[in-house]
Amino acid sequence: MNKNELLEGPILSSLLKLAVPIMIANLLQAAYQLVDAFWVGRLGGDAVAAVSVSTPVIFLTIALGTGLAIAGSILIAQYFGAGQQEMVNHVAAQTLLMVITVSIVLSFIGYWLSPYFLYLLKVTPQVYTNALGFMQIAFIGLVFSFSFMIFQSVMRGVGRVTLPVYIVLGTVILNFALDPLFIFGWNFIPAMGVKGAALATLSTQSLAIIIGFAILFRGKHGIHLQLKDFKPDFKHIKKAFKIGFPSSIEQSMRAVGLTAITFLIVHFGTTTVASYGAGSNLIQLIMIPALGLSMAIATLVGQNIGAGNMLRAGRIAKLGAYLGFGLLTGIGLIAYVLAPHLIAFFVPNEPAVIEGGTTFLRITCLSWGFLGLQMCLLGVFRAVGNTTLPMILTLVSQWVLQFPLAYILSHNTSLGPIGIWWAFPISTVVTAIVTMLIYAKGDWKKERLTGKTNKLINKVEKEIVKEGFEITK
Repeated sequence: MNKNELLEGPILSSLLKLAVPIMIANLLQAAYQLVDAFWVGRLGGDAVAAVSVSTPVIFLTIALGTGLAIAGSILIAQYFGAGQQEMVNHVAAQTLLMVITVSIVLSFIGYWLSPYFLYLLKVTPQVYTNALGFMQIAFIGLVFSFSFMIFQSVMRGVGRVTLPVYIVLGTVILNFALDPLFIFGWNFIPAMGVKGAALATLSTQSLAIIIGFAILFRGKHGIHLQLKDFKPDFKHIKKAFKIGFPSSIEQSMRAVGLTAITFLIVHFGTTTVASYGAGSNLIQLIMIPALGLSMAIATLVGQNIGAGNMLRAGRIAKLGAYLGFGLLTGIGLIAYVLAPHLIAFFVPNEPAVIEGGTTFLRITCLSWGFLGLQMCLLGVFRAVGNTTLPMILTLVSQWVLQFPLAYILSHNTSLGPIGIWWAFPISTVVTAIVTMLIYAKGDWKKERLTGKTNKLINKVEKEIVKEGFEITK
């Protein structure tokens, strides 16, 4: 895909050419966790619970670095749209430098604090040992997962979204082969149980980033990195931090919210924790199309803003929101019908877990369309560099709506753990409606990160007025 197609081609075609490969790449990336869950599920409910209680804590540390990746993607998209190739290369290298540094620090901290995290979660002795091994190996692998995340981010910023698909596909296939070997053992390879699943993922992700770095340094796919680009540029670091820090808070608050919910769920026993874990695997799966559309929208809107095409950016945002709502509503209806079979895929021999996971899934899945709508509109806000608004919306959703509702409904009503499940759709629908109202106000159209001449901006504003739109100067 070339730049002109993103800036001038049919919007739906451009959106799908970006979104579909991103969805496939993210789906394959999620397959790491799904493959792990599939094999770990064969070890029983305690093993599933070990992974379930570990995942939110690991996700919290990953979230802290995700914000800088988002900042890099936003800047790259706008500079690429503006035709500033040197800045594209510079931003990519600086983003890699920052995030790798952050990941190394978080790896040491996370590995050391793993026992304390599990102590705070008050996991049972049967779960503790497996959870600790899984968590510590996952922390060791942060530098690889962070680095590949940045590789995908910079490729997305320049519209080269198909290449990561092939890399992730190869590593997922390898992961599927390594998982049973490391989990159950074979020949001279010892059986490592839950810890083996984390080790298999670590091995394949390290291979993925080696390939990614080779591509970036060869310079044949829109970005050409050189060693000189990695010299720290504190002016850029400050700019990226200003954009990325709110996104880091946003992503980390999502993770903290999941951890807080886990605290509530642990109170109701291992079966409920495992039910939540199995259902959460599916929710993470359906987030793939929502995130794919959100990322595609952010790239398209960002590049068109960089080029001064504000009218086209608005049309992209509107179409993307419709697609997000419709697609996830359809997936939610399918999930409602197939819920018991979907849960049984992960925990085939645990009837109580299947029953609990089915209830959780059916309560939450009919609100997925609103989740898709919200994710797509948040992509628009991020594309213009406004990462503070998504952060605020996430804080409200998690801490003003979801967690208080989960606590009240589970502890002060007869619903018990079902009250926790109901907090998910209620908070999702309310937050989506608020996000839609803020988007409709239109303030996002006045923001841009890269410099454009007043002459060009005035030209764009005149075009929008001709189309019957208003811009507030």
